[in-house]
Amino acid sequence: MLAFQVNDMTCGHCASTITRAVKNADKDAKVTIDLATHRVTVEPTEIDGQQIRNAIAEAGYTPVPVEASASATAGAAGT
Repeated sequence: MLAFQVNDMTCGHCASTITRAVKNADKDAKVTIDLATHRVTVEPTEIDGQQIRNAIAEAGYTPVPVEASASATAGAAGT
């Protein structure tokens, strides 16, 4: 799973545009948007992280790669 911080994604329209851009590059990718944290996570099927980043950038946004596993494992620590 790949994650990007997209601070210039501020509304539902932005989220739709980013989702559409990623799906145009990789139609079977799973895209999850969290507007509150400006986080986009993608499970690609056909393309790599740089191509996803390029697709988001070409849609007019500024994706910054982040470590997806850090947020996923934080809740699983259990201590």
